[in-house]
Parts: sequence; C-alpha cells; structure tokens
Amino acid sequence: MNLANMTDYHHFPIYAIMVLFLGAFVVSVAGTKPSRNLKNPAGARAWIALCATGLSLFFLVMLIKPVMLKGEIIAYWMGSRAIAGGYAIGIALEVDALSLFFALLIATAVFVSAIYSIRYMVHDDCVPQYYVLYCLLAGGVLGLVLSGDIFNMFVMVEILTFAAVALTAFRTKVYGALEAAFKYLVVGCMGSTAILTGTIMLYAQYHTLNLAQLASLIPGTLNNATKLAFAFLYIGFSTKAFIVPFHPLAADAHGAAPASISVLISGVLTKSGIYGIIRLTYFLFQTMNLGSMQFMLVFIGSVSMFVCVTMALAQHDFKRLLAYHSISQIGYVLAAVGLSTSLGISAGLYHAMNHTLFKGLLFLAAGAVLHETGTTDLGKLGGLSKKMPHTTALFLIGAFSISGVPPFNGFASKWMIYQASYQKAVETNNIGFLAVTIIALVTSTLTLASFVKVSQSVFFGQLPREYENVKEVPFGMRLAMGILAVLCILTGIFPNTVTGALTQPAARAVADVGEYITAMGFKSNLPVPEVSFVQAGVWEPINWLLILCIALLALTIVAVAGKYDRVSENEGEQVDTKYQLFYGGEKNVYSQVGGGDLFWGFKHNWRHYFDFMHDLHSGIVNDYALWAVVALALAIVYMMIVL
Repeated sequence: MNLANMTDYHHFPIYAIMVLFLGAFVVSVAGTKPSRNLKNPAGARAWIALCATGLSLFFLVMLIKPVMLKGEIIAYWMGSRAIAGGYAIGIALEVDALSLFFALLIATAVFVSAIYSIRYMVHDDCVPQYYVLYCLLAGGVLGLVLSGDIFNMFVMVEILTFAAVALTAFRTKVYGALEAAFKYLVVGCMGSTAILTGTIMLYAQYHTLNLAQLASLIPGTLNNATKLAFAFLYIGFSTKAFIVPFHPLAADAHGAAPASISVLISGVLTKSGIYGIIRLTYFLFQTMNLGSMQFMLVFIGSVSMFVCVTMALAQHDFKRLLAYHSISQIGYVLAAVGLSTSLGISAGLYHAMNHTLFKGLLFLAAGAVLHETGTTDLGKLGGLSKKMPHTTALFLIGAFSISGVPPFNGFASKWMIYQASYQKAVETNNIGFLAVTIIALVTSTLTLASFVKVSQSVFFGQLPREYENVKEVPFGMRLAMGILAVLCILTGIFPNTVTGALTQPAARAVADVGEYITAMGFKSNLPVPEVSFVQAGVWEPINWLLILCIALLALTIVAVAGKYDRVSENEGEQVDTKYQLFYGGEKNVYSQVGGGDLFWGFKHNWRHYFDFMHDLHSGIVNDYALWAVVALALAIVYMMIVL
C-alpha cells in the first residue's frame, strides 16, 4: 500500500477505531510503574491516550465533507469480500451520515474527557490501567456505530460493557462502587446476551451478518422467529441506552465512576444504545411506518423523560441527580426519533448532540467539586462560587443548556422537539402526540427547578467552614469544561448551521434505507424518499399561545394533583402560629426549606408517588434483573401482536 492510498479518506473509519485500540495496547506495554511526577503520575501514558483520542477525532472530522456535505456512503471491507451462495462473507464498516454523526459525538466526548483526566486522576492508584480501559471503552463504542456487521456490533458491545464495568468499579474505596459495577455487569451481560441471541436467530434464517444485506432481506418476511429476534435486539440495545426500566443502572454507575467516565457513560454509552435502536427500527426491520412502533418508542421515551426527571428531584447526591437527568434527556431523543418524521428525527439527533455537550459539562463540573471538596452530597456543600468562580460559571452554562434556556443549545433542540410533536399531532389528528409536547414542556420545567436546587446547594448560599481553603481546579480541567461550554453556546446560537451540516444529513440517511443497502453492493427496490424539514405552516403565534396555555394547565394539574387533606391531618392538633405572618398559617415543619431541598413542598404533595418510586427502586440486583426479564417478555408479546 503506497502513501497516497494510505491517506485516502476511505481508510479513515478503520484508522479512527484502530488508533484507540492501539493506544490501549501502547499504554499497557508502557509498564505499570507510576511516574515520579506527582502532578501526572500516569506519565506519558495519559498523553498517549490523549493523542489516540485526538487522532481518532481528527480522522472523523476529515469525513464531514465527503459524508455529511456530499452525501457519500463509505463501504469498507476489512480483507477481501466474498460472496457465497449470494450472501456476503467478511467484516465490513459502513459509514453514512447517521453513523458519522454518532461517531463525531463519541470522539468529541472522549477527547475532551481525556484532557480532563490528566489532572483529575492524579490522586488515584492504578492510573495506567485506567487509560487502558479508557481507550478500550472508546474503541468499543466507536466500533459499534461504524460497523456494517451485526455480529461485529455485538463484539464491540462486549468490549465496551466490560470496560465500562471495570471503570465503574475503578475507585474501589468509593462507597457502592463494587456494588454498582456488579449490577451493571449482571444487567449489562443480560443485554449483551439478548443482542447475541437476536443475532444468532437472524443468521439462522438469512445466513448473513451484513447489516445492509439483512436490511434487503428482512422486510416483508417478518415471521415469528424474526419478530422474536427483533425483541431480543431491541431489549439488548435498550440496556445500553439505560431507558426505562433500565434507568437505575445509570444512577448507580454514574455515582460510583470517576466523573471523566460518567461523561462517557452519559454522553457515549447511551448514544450507542439509541444508535442501535435507530438501526433496528428504521434500517434492519423497517417498521417505523407502523403506528404501533411509533407509539412504542414515543411512549417509552415520554415515560423515561418524566419518571427520571422526578427521580432527579428527589436526589441528594450531585452525580446521581445528573444521572437521572441524563436518562430524562435520552427520553427526549427517543420520543422525537419515534415520531418517524424528518423534523422529529433531526430534532432528536440535535438533542442527542446537545445532551452529549451539556451533560458532559455538568458531570465535569461535578467532578471538579468532588476533586476539591471530596464530596458530592448536596446537604454538605454550599457557597463554592466564592472559591471556584470559573467552575461555577461553566456549570451555569451547562445548567441553562439542559434546562432549555435561550440562547443555549438545549433550547434550540427542545424547541424543535416541541414543534415536531405538535406538527405530528396536527398532521395525524392524534391528541396523543400533543401529550408528548406537554410532557416535554413539563419535564423541561422540572429540569430547570432541579438545577435551581443544585445551584443553590452547591455554588451559592453559605460556605461551610471546612471548605474555606478550597481553591479552583487546575487549568486542564477547566479547559475541558470550557471547550464543552463554548460548544453549548455555539450550537445554540447557530442552530441552522448545526442542522444543515449535521442533523439534517443524518436524518436523510435514516430515511433513505435503499441508498444504505446499495452502497454495500446489494439490490434494493426501495424508492427514494421525499425528505422535507418544512414546518408545514403551523407555527403561527396563536398556535404556540395554545401550546403554552396547555402547558400551564398541565403544570397546574401537577401542582394540585398531590394536595393532601390538611383538615384531616391537622384535626385535633394545636395550630402553630409562629410562622402565620410569613407562611399563612402553615406548621413550622412545612416552612423548613434548605438549599438542598428547595422543593420539599412539591415532594410532600407528591409523597405517595415518591414513596411508590422509592419502593420500586429497591437497589437489589435481583429486582433489576427481573425487570430486564419482564421487559423482554413484554417486548416479545408486543412484537408478536403488532408486527
């Protein structure tokens, strides 16, 4: 192979993957003896990992022009391609705008987190092993989204799962780390087994593992065995996205893992699950033209966004709160993608990108707080803005972004999701899609409320005496947070540029399955779809006034639905008049509001709901495994009935 051929961009996808695995190998053979440099005990190994992740990102950025802007699909066969009996044999990569979109998100998050890790991990033992696992995790996720072979996707799932489990347990002295890793291992392996089972069932019927060829063979032949395979694959990728009912795993894993790994679990692993679900529903089985499939994704997405945001409100740990918010935001993505409209897909992908940016920033801010104070307990923190002003400012950018405050990026993508769901309701005359708009609006409001609580608990209020000597985190950590903060601002200010260059090409790739099939050299009879991102003329002010009125009505219902009967509760008790002047006669206990519990009244009114959720989330791995089994059983029954 000559130099000109080696620099051909068609090789860049495999370069982007292999440089990460090569980085893991080089770090491992560099030895395990810590460096004498106390500021960087990993020595050159941290820089090796940084260079590997930077090169991977570079190779993928170089593909934006041919793939995103010119619409090319890169089909790359590793070794010679063979056809036996009409079926493809060999491992292939296939890079279209959709897979490149997710690959860019992954590579960006991995690179920024690597910058952060250099100083963040200085107090940890076994740092060289950390970077080996780090590169393996990154390579596994990137290999999954760029693969054109379903069995190779399973192999990458195995790599990323075990690397993520090991990194979750990396800080063994952290309370609950080993337990969280064990839960992740059990349910994660159940998900991987489901993916393998579905893959075997497809291969037994169609005698090929190539995604494009399977996409040309499966539609129109959905027998019971194929439906069963679909259910197994769907549940398998759902465990990687942590959507309901797999959301407790995310909270445990995020809370125990180092913040630099929480960024990857939230911004990278969840996207691999969403990517897998899109490939299954839109490409492999091509079922998104069915209302039943749209309902399933939209329903699960809506449940995930609402349940997890309420779970976040009840948290007293910074990272666990962020973990539940992460799955709530993934619910937005799944619901938008489930609308099966061009605008909905583009909006969902836009929010997936924004989620990677603002949630990565928030986890890095939480890591900075932990790095300097040694705790993420909201009840023990406060007033850190006086000691960590840069971290505070960067955190607020992330908080405004996730809460959908303009002009930050979360507002742009959420606004598109509101539009897409409302447009779907108008076009189909189905009020259920309008309910999605309302749920999304309510969830966004509760998200903002939650981050008001976090801001007050961590960065404002009174500074505890034990943190009077706290100082700002090192420059490298602030640099990583700054990169994500700048991206949160830019992607919010220039939404048309983002959609035109990234999300709309990816949405077109989702719609044009026939092009994906033919790019690999297989025959497709699918017509070229008409893809339009026009908003169908429904965006007049009167319509949005109607939506806002409905949202206010929904918020009113939320506020009063949990009202308790004070007469029956206070019957026979003496009235405490101490706070009548300021609190209208409420008992003393009702007026005790601290920074870490600003919404005590809301939780009190909704105490029956929160008690139910508390009992449901037992924290026992057997229960979570049972949830996985029940989810699989329900998926099988649903697929058998509706497909």
